[in-house]
Amino acid sequence: MQEVKVQKWYEAPRIAADSVNWKHPSEYWFWASVFVFAFAFAENVILESAHNAVFFLNNKNLTSFQIFFRHYFYNVFLIAVIIHSVSLYFLNLKNPHQRKKLYHKSQFNFACGMTLMLWDIVTVKTRLLPIPYFPSAAEIFCVMYDDRWLLLKSTVYSMRLFFTGLITGTVLGVGTGTCIGWWKQWDYWLSPIIRVSGVIPAVAWLPIALLVLPNSFVTGLFLIFISSWFPVSSMVASGIQSTPKSYFEVARTLGADNKFLLFKIAIPNSLPNMFTGIMTATAFSFTTLIVSEMVGAKAGLGFYINWAKGWGNYSKVYAAIIIIAIEFSLILALISVIQRRALRWQKGILK
Repeated sequence: MQEVKVQKWYEAPRIAADSVNWKHPSEYWFWASVFVFAFAFAENVILESAHNAVFFLNNKNLTSFQIFFRHYFYNVFLIAVIIHSVSLYFLNLKNPHQRKKLYHKSQFNFACGMTLMLWDIVTVKTRLLPIPYFPSAAEIFCVMYDDRWLLLKSTVYSMRLFFTGLITGTVLGVGTGTCIGWWKQWDYWLSPIIRVSGVIPAVAWLPIALLVLPNSFVTGLFLIFISSWFPVSSMVASGIQSTPKSYFEVARTLGADNKFLLFKIAIPNSLPNMFTGIMTATAFSFTTLIVSEMVGAKAGLGFYINWAKGWGNYSKVYAAIIIIAIEFSLILALISVIQRRALRWQKGILK
């Protein structure tokens, strides 16, 4: 009789890859990602004296406690990552699906930890990259804490402007695209306008918008609207026009009217194109948001970056850039969740 080997909890599990978590499941990469964050923490602590010498040179009025405090948040972040990863490992020992996700991200997490450690070494520890243009991760974390209320205020202002412009442009873009794709008269008059205005970057309208519009908020709103309106309208129109004629013929055979054809066949068929346009509009709108806030705005992350650059405080610049990256990732994740929910009928059809 063949002996069945029972896998122990400490052995590397043999988990088949799936279409989402396709990376080969490797427990070794997982522990490598944990240890690289531990090494980053140890490097930051062990080479503390070298950092102090550099930091005292540029900040002679700071005490050793203040310099230690500037490392506190970065060290807490590294420890939190280690604890979080190890906790997930032990909590999911009997959950193969969650372990797949955990192992799938291990190589990327390892690269992130290595980047943090090398960044710290080549900036303040060895000064291979010039200070203050390339601050350490510890400095950026400290700045994010010191300016937390100003950064929060700037983030709220930017998100208010961004979502107002994006939602307005998306709603009107869906309406415009539907009209162009369904009615030939709308296509005749609007398509040339979209073709001409669509190739012009939204920020090119900035000098005219500042001159004509009453304030910086309305200017930013107008530019974000343009950035989102064009890709959404063009993609929706393309989706409606690409609806197979056989769908309409079958529906008419069963007695469907034009209203049913539009709202039950044409518009649902354009949903994949619509979400592609929304994704593109989000990227364009975010870029336009930051640029518009750098000119004439009194608040926002773009204003914060411009203000920090004027004072030569590049730690603040990097802090704002990190927040922008996090916000953009969260917004795309939210849109992806809505997309998967709206297009759940595609599951099993597409790769």
